[in-house]
Amino acid sequence: MVRKKGSLILCGAFLFVAWNALLLLFLWGRPPIGRLGEGGGAEPGGKEEWGIGNGKVGGANLAGEVIRLAEEVESELETQKELLKQIESHRSLWARRKDVGKREMEGTKEEKKEDHKQPQLPPLPPKDSADNKDKSLDHISKVQIVTTVPDSKLDNKVENDIKKATVNSNKLEVTVTSPQIVIPILVIACDRVTVKRSLDKLIQYRPSAELHPIIVSQDCGHAETARVIGSYGSQITHISQPDLSDIRVSPAHRKFQGYYKIARHYKWALNQVFNIFSYSTVVIVEDDLEVAPDFFEYFGALYPILHADPNLWCVSAWNDNGRDGLVDPGKADLLYRTDFFPGLGWMLLKEDWAELEPKWPTAFWDDWMRQPEQRKDRSCIRPEISRTITFGRKGVSLGQFFDQYLRYIKLNTEFVPFTKQDLSYLVKEKYDENFVKEVYSAPQVKIEDLQQGGGLRGTGPYRVQYSSRDSFKVLARNLGVMDDLKSGVPRAGYRGVVSFLSRGRRVFLAPPEGWTHYDVSWS
Repeated sequence: MVRKKGSLILCGAFLFVAWNALLLLFLWGRPPIGRLGEGGGAEPGGKEEWGIGNGKVGGANLAGEVIRLAEEVESELETQKELLKQIESHRSLWARRKDVGKREMEGTKEEKKEDHKQPQLPPLPPKDSADNKDKSLDHISKVQIVTTVPDSKLDNKVENDIKKATVNSNKLEVTVTSPQIVIPILVIACDRVTVKRSLDKLIQYRPSAELHPIIVSQDCGHAETARVIGSYGSQITHISQPDLSDIRVSPAHRKFQGYYKIARHYKWALNQVFNIFSYSTVVIVEDDLEVAPDFFEYFGALYPILHADPNLWCVSAWNDNGRDGLVDPGKADLLYRTDFFPGLGWMLLKEDWAELEPKWPTAFWDDWMRQPEQRKDRSCIRPEISRTITFGRKGVSLGQFFDQYLRYIKLNTEFVPFTKQDLSYLVKEKYDENFVKEVYSAPQVKIEDLQQGGGLRGTGPYRVQYSSRDSFKVLARNLGVMDDLKSGVPRAGYRGVVSFLSRGRRVFLAPPEGWTHYDVSWS
């Protein structure tokens, strides 16, 4: 800027000097005033030399010539004055530009300083572990977890929530709310080309690809199944379990090789979801499950309760006794706590996987989950009407229970807006109080009264009591519910009680009042 200013000043000075030099040359080159030439000027040696000739005329011409020269000089001086004014005006303009540039540079420096002085936003509250989850429903209403997803609108919402937290950072409690939780779906696949049926329904009912990414993990290396999965393109993420080798097992377990491979696949796939993709939760389905229209709504609404209640460790879409005739078709919104791990479409948190992964079994992972050492008196949530059904009769279990039970499971078809409902009744303290009161205030009846109708009136509830493993199995078979127990826990049972419909009446198959724990010897 200084160099440019100096150049312009020198240019102006040069013009001033040049103009004056031209003026002098002009004046020096004019003819003498004593004689006028043909063009009206005076020429030396003429008749009208200075002091010769008519005095009046000579005096008049001399005075006029002096006046004319004075006017020309005055005109030239005015022109030079204008040039000087222009130079001065440019000088002030250069000064103003310099000041503006200086202020801009100072302003930039101040902004940088402000950026450095800007206080860091407080981090979001750390995710609670299983040991420090709040035991009251108030925790659910006050704090919900925000999970950032790759969506600009969601990112703006999270940013606004963080700003609110910053404003209230001096307060003890900071509410950060957002219903936008990323819940991925993990599909465990092998060699069923019918995985297409499962994926079609998942994609059909999925409300958001960003909030519910679908990850298909394939074992077995089956090329035709891989082609089916690959045909969905960017709608899903396809990963392949790399270790396809046989697992060395004892001779007695060679027929169970498939169960060993499934356990290996589950461990690898869940590690991918939590440790590679870094999700905080996941819903696991297998390649032979079809989902209900409100499948995603169901898990989205129950995530906050699963996260907040330390006495829960899963949410399942499955009711083991969900056959037509055993469930109330008018209660699609009814949910239960259950001590039996159902599987078949279930949600798991990352912190619970961190607990399970180091001791994950080599086979029979689902029965292993039902053992007291893993369950630790924790429960799951299940629906009255299943949000999944299985269509895979053939598999490693060789159709166990399929023809007798699984093929008759009723799939929910009514969309229930769970996210708009008050689900606080599922929190343990409130649920246990109401559940025990409802079960043991119900009149106790004999199985014959239920089967024959007898003098029973209304839709119940009624209570049928069992007192031993054998009595439970006999009553369960006669009432049409599943009679097997795992580590002493009946399927769909809670506190030993199995709830179902029998001939249109609500029935509780229950142990005596005052029940305290399961007997693992009943398995």
